[in-house]
Amino acid sequence: MRIALVADAYPPLRSSGAVQLRDLSQEFVRQGHEVTVMVPSQDIDSPFAIEMLAGVQVLRLAALRTKDTGHVRRTLGEMLLSFLMLRGYRKSPLRDVKWDAVIWYSPTIFLGPLAAALKRASACPGYLILRDIFPEWAVDMGLLRKGQVYRFFKLVERYQYSVANVIGVQSPSGLPYMQAWSQQPGRRLEVLQNWLAPAANVGCSVSIAESSLAGRKIFVYAGNMGLAQGMDVVLDLAQRLVERQDIGFLFVGRGSDVPRLRALAAERGLSNVLFYDEVEPKEVPGLLAQCHVGLVVLDPRHKTHNVPGKFLTYMQAGMPVLARINAGNDLADLIRREHVGAAYVGDSLAELQALALGLCDDEAGREAMCASARGLAESLYSARAAVAQIVSAVSVRP
Repeated sequence: MRIALVADAYPPLRSSGAVQLRDLSQEFVRQGHEVTVMVPSQDIDSPFAIEMLAGVQVLRLAALRTKDTGHVRRTLGEMLLSFLMLRGYRKSPLRDVKWDAVIWYSPTIFLGPLAAALKRASACPGYLILRDIFPEWAVDMGLLRKGQVYRFFKLVERYQYSVANVIGVQSPSGLPYMQAWSQQPGRRLEVLQNWLAPAANVGCSVSIAESSLAGRKIFVYAGNMGLAQGMDVVLDLAQRLVERQDIGFLFVGRGSDVPRLRALAAERGLSNVLFYDEVEPKEVPGLLAQCHVGLVVLDPRHKTHNVPGKFLTYMQAGMPVLARINAGNDLADLIRREHVGAAYVGDSLAELQALALGLCDDEAGREAMCASARGLAESLYSARAAVAQIVSAVSVRP
């Protein structure tokens, strides 16, 4: 199949979405498909630029910045995203290509017009990989009220859904939210698990053995630290365990909340906490090989549910998790059922501490969880399975 894969992030960006799209596109190629990834860029001087990365054709299309910028500029960039990308696409040598399928990745909710134009020109099916339900999660977090801005975002969201023939949500708890959409003729709703390709340990620039946490059992958080995560609870846990000289907390990544979290840890004198900037994706296996328990944190105010990409990374590394997540999230049941860590959905710091100490002090139990984690990564979260599922779904033309 000749596939257009549209997203707003791709390497060299280091975000989990960029890594996921890299792994997915490369797996499409391995399975014999021709893939063109279309991604916005603020770093090119022409309407488009084409390059080959690991057998994948990448079409970078000039657009405004939507990441690492203020809310107003980001919103403007998002609103214009599809139209600017479409303008660049129509000036590229690929403008007359007939695609067998158009696949796009959300977040963002603003790629619908571009996906619609590509579908219409090729009379082909479209598959939406839906990873976040926005704007609902922003309302849950108190970041957005149900006023005019919310209603605008809902219109954009509904349009994006209307373009898709198939939508793949990332967990069963996402199915009820999309049930009304799926009742329309010619539409299909399914669970498409997240995926992560195997990665070798090539070392890491972060060396715990040469840090103040040397010799400790390490609880690691690797990923974005923003308002959606609610990271304060981890610092609260670290404060309760500060007298345990054999336990340390490592935070690696970027995000809007990092400066505040760093300042709070310093203010509390948390000698058991270290912060590092994000590392290259290829360094993540080397980072996690030095740690013992992976941290998954989602603000309990969330009413929509997802499986953070970092959970897959921990599973692949054979690392049990300590998850403090929102009630009703499928991830809690998964962690307990598969014996790959401990999950907590309440508000008691004492109970969270007890779970943390159980993971830390039960060496035999933790080793068993390591094996279970690797098995879960191989059986449920493979890029190979994701590609096969998507190809099957789009093989039936609308």
